[in-house]
Amino acid sequence: MSTAAPRPSVLFVCVHNAGRSQMGAAFLDHLAGDAVEVRSAGSAPADAVNPAVAEAMKEVGVDISAETPKILTTEAVQSSDVVITMGCGDTCPVFPGKRYLDWQLDDPAGQGVDAVRPIRDEIERRVRALLAEFGIPAASA
Repeated sequence: MSTAAPRPSVLFVCVHNAGRSQMGAAFLDHLAGDAVEVRSAGSAPADAVNPAVAEAMKEVGVDISAETPKILTTEAVQSSDVVITMGCGDTCPVFPGKRYLDWQLDDPAGQGVDAVRPIRDEIERRVRALLAEFGIPAASA
């Protein structure tokens, strides 16, 4: 009897702007399917996703309109295999031996969809590279 390898767990953290972490998590979830456990978090919950972020994601076939950002906890960081900070590495709890990636990205908060598109495309590129590193084939977007 063969035991399947455990799914890697990835946490996207953007303390000041949940839109970036939601885009990262949505792309990874969309492209990896069940092969990766995906979470996102920020420093405070929001009532809804930034409309420009939701519109930019919908253009590429990813619906995040129903998502609500989660509050960042040390437990979420500690229980993840990979923690991707998106411009907020200095405020994310750090645990020895854990893998952290710092994705410096522009801030789409309060900007229209035209400003969000390049950020979305860069996040998708980085998510595809992460999947390739995990050896997981990406679904077509």
